[in-house]
Amino acid sequence: MDQAIKDEVWATIQYMNRLWTVENRPEELANYFHEKMVAITATDKLRVEGRAACVAGWKGFVEAAKIHYWKEIDPKVEFFGDGIFAIVTYYFDMSFDMGGATINMSGRDMFALVKEDGKWWVVADQFSPMPH
Repeated sequence: MDQAIKDEVWATIQYMNRLWTVENRPEELANYFHEKMVAITATDKLRVEGRAACVAGWKGFVEAAKIHYWKEIDPKVEFFGDGIFAIVTYYFDMSFDMGGATINMSGRDMFALVKEDGKWWVVADQFSPMPH
């Protein structure tokens, strides 16, 4: 796949992450999350289904935490289905305050995106802490 398209997909993920980690605007994730998005998180027993529920989950985290640091590491973008479906994986480091404690966390993230109407939409996310 063309490097420019890989860069476009990776830039989409980076900008989306900045909305909730740096800019404190998680409600704008609705502009990136597909209406049928599903997320598997490290803290929810059941999958989170739908754009509104996913935005609410990220917003809840942002409201409960004070994020000090976020960094994506070693991204990989792969394409499938004639280039309209992308899988993005990366590792991350972050630091945040929650419940009176500072938490330094490393983890891994995997996003699935589909290109519809000329735009890349997140259709799935699965993230978890890095195993020790």
